[in-house]
Amino acid sequence: MDKYIYDEKNGLWYELQGDYYLPCLKLPKEESRHIGVWGQRHLLKAENQMLWVQKMNNIHNAAMEVVSNDLIYA
Repeated sequence: MDKYIYDEKNGLWYELQGDYYLPCLKLPKEESRHIGVWGQRHLLKAENQMLWVQKMNNIHNAAMEVVSNDLIYA
């Protein structure tokens, strides 16, 4: 059996892996993009969950303080 075969129907190369031919696929080069505030928060959560919880609690408490001071007790 050939190690590599080409399928003209779909234009893909296949490589023999054991008893099966698997497509030879490559991921496109990753582009550097600005992910924004929510993307940054998600990355922070994925890397360090405790730090993420601390920062989210801090944001929540600051927002509650603003609402309390400006709207409720004004």
